Amino acid sequence: MAEFESSQVMQKVIKFLSSLLQRAAETNDAFRDLASQKLSIFHGLTRPTISVGCYLERIFKYANCSPSCFIVAYIYLDRFAIKQPFLPINSYNVHRLLIASVLVSAKFMDDIFYNNAYYAKVGGINTMEMNLLEMDFLFGLGFELNVSPSTFHTYCCYLQREMMFESPPLNITPSGTSTDSNNYNKLHNHYGINNNNEDAGSTHPRQLAV
Repeated sequence: MAEFESSQVMQKVIKFLSSLLQRAAETNDAFRDLASQKLSIFHGLTRPTISVGCYLERIFKYANCSPSCFIVAYIYLDRFAIKQPFLPINSYNVHRLLIASVLVSAKFMDDIFYNNAYYAKVGGINTMEMNLLEMDFLFGLGFELNVSPSTFHTYCCYLQREMMFESPPLNITPSGTSTDSNNYNKLHNHYGINNNNEDAGSTHPRQLAV
């Protein structure tokens, strides 16, 4: 984790995470089926004009939370995607999911953090909406906020590896089925995933399999 303390490294992490979220949103936009998806408080009526990259950079600049918060926020988004298959990340909800995940992560990880009113300003929403987003995000996670050291380390290693090789994540369809099952199985076996882990369902990066 020491490597992520560097400002330059964190800039790369932010860029990579925003790219990953952007690809996930665009992929799910292409498979968007309103009949099979639930609308939620995270959905906007229109796509926000600010890009995912600029939005995450804004959060990184003004939230002043620890670097680990962004790793944990990514883990939370991964868990949310797994637990809420009918609320896939798309261009209409990715921004609100992002600000909610960072807020919850900061409150769980950091001893000192800004209040919801401040995060609302950072996210470009009002305080009441921020409160509702936080609550819905927590229920969407089933209040499973704990991240074991091994899970945290796994995600850090994944980010380091992907940034080093700059390879795109596996292409996961909205149904959660990889278009490259062999590679997915190799990744699954590499991280030694089993159903008895304390972080069952999120012990390895699923590349936001939404």
